[in-house]
Amino acid sequence: MAIEVIVPRLGWSMEEGTFGEWLKRDGDLISPGQALFVLEGEKSAQDIESFDGGILKIPANAPRPGDTVKVGQVLAYLVAEGESAPAEIGKSETTGAKRQATAEVESAKQSVEVIGRGANATSGPGTARSSPRARRRAAELGVDLKGLQGSGKGGRIRERDVAQIAKGQAAASPAASVTKGRPTTAPAASRMRKAIAARMSAGAHEAAPVTLTTRCDATNLVNLRGQFKAATSAGEAVPDYNVLFVKLAAAVLGRHPIMTWQWGGGDIVVPEGMHIAVAVDTEDGLLAPVIRDVNRLSLRQLAEELRRVIDQARGPGLSENELQGGVFTVTNLGKFGIDAFTPIINLPQSAILGIGRISRERAVVDNLVVPRDQVTLSLTFDHRVVDGAPAAKFLNDLRLAIEQPSPWLVS
Repeated sequence: MAIEVIVPRLGWSMEEGTFGEWLKRDGDLISPGQALFVLEGEKSAQDIESFDGGILKIPANAPRPGDTVKVGQVLAYLVAEGESAPAEIGKSETTGAKRQATAEVESAKQSVEVIGRGANATSGPGTARSSPRARRRAAELGVDLKGLQGSGKGGRIRERDVAQIAKGQAAASPAASVTKGRPTTAPAASRMRKAIAARMSAGAHEAAPVTLTTRCDATNLVNLRGQFKAATSAGEAVPDYNVLFVKLAAAVLGRHPIMTWQWGGGDIVVPEGMHIAVAVDTEDGLLAPVIRDVNRLSLRQLAEELRRVIDQARGPGLSENELQGGVFTVTNLGKFGIDAFTPIINLPQSAILGIGRISRERAVVDNLVVPRDQVTLSLTFDHRVVDGAPAAKFLNDLRLAIEQPSPWLVS
C-alpha cells in the first residue's frame, strides 16, 4: 500500500507553510532519514526527512515551489518495487483526521536540518537561494535572481545583494526598467512578517499586558564586563552585556518562578526548564531563539551558545525547535541608543524584559555627585498570570542583581 508523504507541523502554532522544493526526484529510491523536501514554516525553512522508505512518486497535481500547503496535506507517495501509486493526490482513502494525526507523529519523530533559505520561486538547476526580503526586493526592482551568487552562507542571496545587483544594472543600462526611489506601493508581507504580526498582535491583545520600569546603576556590571574582556583569550567568546543580563535574569527567575508561568487552555501552566529567549534582529525579521537551561551554563558557555544562535539566526537559519519552549524573553535595544521602551509579550510566555542603553550620568552617591553608568529596565507581564506586586518584586531583585552582579553570578 502506498505511503503518503505529508506536511508535518513544525511549530506549536503552525497550520500551514510554504512548499520549497523537492530534494529528490520522481522515481528515486528513498531511505528512512533522507532529506526529501524543503518546507518553510513561520520563521524558518527546513529540510524534511523521510520517516519511511520506498520509491518516490510525485503526482502531477502535487504542490509546486511557492505553493501554500496545510499541515497533514499529502505531497507525494512512497511505494514498494512494482507497486503503483495514485495518479493524483486525493485519490487515496486516508481521511483528513488520519493525515492530521500522522502529521503530528512525524513532527515528533522526524529529525530536521536547518538549511536557512526561503522557499524558492522555482526549483531545479540554477535556482537562487534567497531570503524572503531579497525576493520581495528583487520583485520591486525587476532583478532576476537565477544563477546569481549571494553574500550569505552557502551563497544565499540577501536583500543588500539585490540592491547592489540593481545598482550595477542601472549603471550598466540607464534605460533599464529599474524603479528609482521609493516604490509606489508597499511590498506584500512575507509569511514570516505575517507570523510576526500575528504574534505581536496576540501579545498586545490576547494577554493583559502591564509594563513596569525602573532605573538601575550598572556601574559594577560595566566594570565586571571589562574584567571579562581583559581576561578573555583570543578566539574565546567574550561575555557581553546581553550574556550578563540573560544570566542574571535566569538567576533571579529562579527565586521568582511565577514569572515563568504561562496562560494556556483557560488555566495556568507551569513549564519546566530555565529556557530564555533572546530577541535577535535579522534581515528576515525579528527572531527570538531560545537558550536552553541557562541556569546550568557558565558565563563562557552562555556566551558561546548565544553567539551560535545569533549567527544561525542571521546566517543559515534556525529550526522551529530552536524558536520554541522559552519561558521568558530578553530584548535589548541599547545598541540603538534607546533608553526605554515597552516590549510586547512573546506568547505563550507571560513576561519579557526590555533593556535600554547603558549611559554615563551624574548620580548622587553618599551625598556626592559622581559619574555612574545607568540603564533602564522595562518589564512587561501578563496580568492574567502575574499580579503587579510579584512582578515588581522580581524587577526590583533584578535591579539589585545588576547593581551587585558578582554574588548572583557565582551562586
